[in-house]
Amino acid sequence: MNSQNSQNSQGSQSPQGSQGSQRVQDSPRAQTGAAARRVTYTPDSLLEVAVTVFNERGYDGTSMEDLARAAGITKSSIYHHVKGKEELLTRGVNRALDALNASLDTLEDLPDAGDLDRVEQAVFRAVQILVEELPYVTLLLRVRGNTEAERAAQASRRAIDQRLAGFVERAAAAGALRTDLDPRLASRLVFGMVNSVVEWYRPGPGRWSADDVASAVTHVVFDGLRRR
Repeated sequence: MNSQNSQNSQGSQSPQGSQGSQRVQDSPRAQTGAAARRVTYTPDSLLEVAVTVFNERGYDGTSMEDLARAAGITKSSIYHHVKGKEELLTRGVNRALDALNASLDTLEDLPDAGDLDRVEQAVFRAVQILVEELPYVTLLLRVRGNTEAERAAQASRRAIDQRLAGFVERAAAAGALRTDLDPRLASRLVFGMVNSVVEWYRPGPGRWSADDVASAVTHVVFDGLRRR
């Protein structure tokens, strides 16, 4: 997946302080008499709507009007809580980045894990996170770099890619991986396959779970498809 650690951790996905307790409210459609149908959002649920629209329309192709229409509220209600769509983008990609960086931090801190074990666990956990946080990882992988917020997300993604490549290179240096393949190329191929899951995986009843997909990818990478 690719520099700086993001500001919010996965375990704290909604904004902190008083903002986290605020609600976004407005009337989505015409009111009947004194009774109004109202839409109520938390910062997290508003972010969920925004990320869905970004992934459907593309970040560059999404306006604040599009976000307000999808949420069923007015633009002023959104601006009351965020500065604009770049802040929503940053919050969305940070959710993916936080989860990925936290996973790599855990692996680096495992005292008894071997170099190959770390690579295997890095692959397994990356797929898990991709499935569990599918909309947010999809957004991270699709930013194009046309704005400061997008370029910051790309830099953070590259830093994660470098950390993942480091696991592979250390395992290769320790003799735990085949020597006829450049470890940097191996890393790109492996995590390119991991990232491709966003293009076809869709959650739902009867679908594969995060562990199912993670286990399948890990077995293909480390055991291959050939029957033993």
